[in-house]
Order: sequence, then C-alpha cells, then structure tokens
Amino acid sequence: MRDNSACSELHGLEETMTIATQQAPSGATIRWGIVGTGRIARRFAQGLAHVPQARLTALWSRRMESAQAFADAFGGEVCASFDALLASGIDALYIATVQDSHADYAIAALQAGLHVLCEKPATINRPQLERVLDAARAAQRLFMEAMKPPFYPLYRKLRAQLAAEPIGDVGLVRAGCSVPGVPDDHPSLSFEHAGGALLDIGIYEMFLAVDWLGAPREVHTLGRLGPTGVDTFASLNSQHERGIAQLFCGLDLHGKGDALLMAKGGHVTIHEPWWNPSRATIRYADGRVVELDEPFEGGGLNYETAHFCELIRAGALESPLMPHDTSRQMIAMADAARAALGLKFAGE
Repeated sequence: MRDNSACSELHGLEETMTIATQQAPSGATIRWGIVGTGRIARRFAQGLAHVPQARLTALWSRRMESAQAFADAFGGEVCASFDALLASGIDALYIATVQDSHADYAIAALQAGLHVLCEKPATINRPQLERVLDAARAAQRLFMEAMKPPFYPLYRKLRAQLAAEPIGDVGLVRAGCSVPGVPDDHPSLSFEHAGGALLDIGIYEMFLAVDWLGAPREVHTLGRLGPTGVDTFASLNSQHERGIAQLFCGLDLHGKGDALLMAKGGHVTIHEPWWNPSRATIRYADGRVVELDEPFEGGGLNYETAHFCELIRAGALESPLMPHDTSRQMIAMADAARAALGLKFAGE
C-alpha cells in the first residue's frame, strides 16, 4: 500500500537531557502527523488544540473513509499511504495504531528523520523495543512512549509535595484496573494484534511500579487466558530495586480503582481513575492529611504532547520524565508476566 508520493495539498526540563545535533527554533511550530484514526488518536487531536505552537498537518489510516472523517473533524491533510505521510513535511509522528504495528511504524518514521511519540505499549516485547531505540539512536531523533500519567498536573504536584514534605521512600505500590464487557472484535482481545490485559491495561500499573520503586528484579504472575488466546486477567507481585508492587489488570472483571503508595512516614492514595489523575490524598504518620486536587484540561494527552514538543525544540533525544529505561523496565515486566502465563505472540 506504500508509495513515495507526498500528501495532497509547560513545564521546564529539570534534568540533563541528551542533545541532538539539530535543534528546532525555540518558537517553532511543531507539525504533527498521525498514523491511525481510532479513539486514542481522536483524544490526541483534541488535546493538540491545547498545545501552543503545535498543529496537526497530516494523517493516514488504512481505512480512507475513517481518515477523511478524522480530517474533517480535526484538520490535517489525508495522505494516500504511510510513506506519503512520512514525506509530507511533518516534524513528528504520533503512532495510534494497534500495538503489534508500533515497532514497524516507529522504525520507518525514525529512519525518515521524524521524531516519534508512540502510544503505549511502545512495542509488544523487549527485543522489539531495542530495535526501535537503536533506530532512534542511529537517526539522532527523539523517541518517547506515550505514557500519560507522569505529565498530568496532579502527578507533578504530588511529586513536588512529597519532595517538600516527604513520607520517606515508597516501599509498596498497589494498583489495578479491570474492565469487563469488551466487544469480541475489539483489538484488546485480538491475538493477531497482540492484545490482552497485560499490554492494554497492565502497562499503566507497571509504569507506576517502575516509577516509584525502580527496575523489576522478580515478577510472579497468576492469571488466565480467554477464548481468543490472550490474557483476560492477571495478578502480579513484583520485587523491585526499592520495594514491592501488587498489581492487577483484566478484561473480564469490573475493577476500576485507585492506586496506593506506602512509605514509613505515611501513604498516598491516588483516587480513581488513577491513570487520569486529578485527586490524591496524603496521610502522614503523624496524623496530618493533605488533599491535592488538580483538574486537567484537554483530555489529558496534551500534557505529554506539550512536553514532547519542548524536547524537540531543545534538541533532546530522550525525555527525563519518561526515559527509555523506564520503557525497558515496563516491557520487561510484561514479558515476564506473559511468559508465566504461556502467552507468546506470532514471531516471538
């Protein structure tokens, strides 16, 4: 389906970043392209309207009718092929397709000289992720997994509050989400598209564990596979550098929930839905209670997008808030959990 034709007509960076040789002007408008036009792509496009000096320029989907409807709603030129999208003059590509295609699209875009923001999970396994990161390194382009929670105002405020008034080192993370009633034809239940609860939902919980506790050392998993061959429920106990995580994810039970962070000097509840965080309660061991309430705008994806645009302008090759090692550690947990359940996808 590919051809070489073109289309028809914040927050500061607190940590040291790897800098590329090319850098966009500080006030440059970042021109975005999108591959895929499903629900998450729509959320991205809605959020883009809240990001200064960023605009949707071009898009492509395998379904032309869907692509045209998307362009009618959000703007941007519909491209005739994925190659045409890569050649359309965009600066960055947002990958919003089913997850088994993420690695191929990311590598092609990086090799074409584009910066890539890839929807979670970045890839379906660690070897794929390393190939993507190798491509980013060779091309000297920015690659980031689109893991949204750490960019929300609430999450940033929580980090600041705990830095100012610590509860001590977090030693336990408990989090989970399970959503029943997924349609039989949904990609989350598709073995062909590398679906399942672990990669679709559990990757969020894995982020939370890695972000607060560090790299995983050991992962113990119980779960079950559904009729389509993918995992429909999984419960993980994992040992990390700095503590233990208790996580669950599912597609056949109802369990939308909050998240708990425990330390010697107190504990934190990030209220549901914790992955789109807007409220948290900190209970200190001395009896003090601090309530944090930080509503978000634009659907929430705009915060990670604004951060990504700032990184491009700074010439950065990696995010200090969502670094490559975090993606490595998350997918390593998912690989270990799937191995325990005997779940291997085609080509693995």
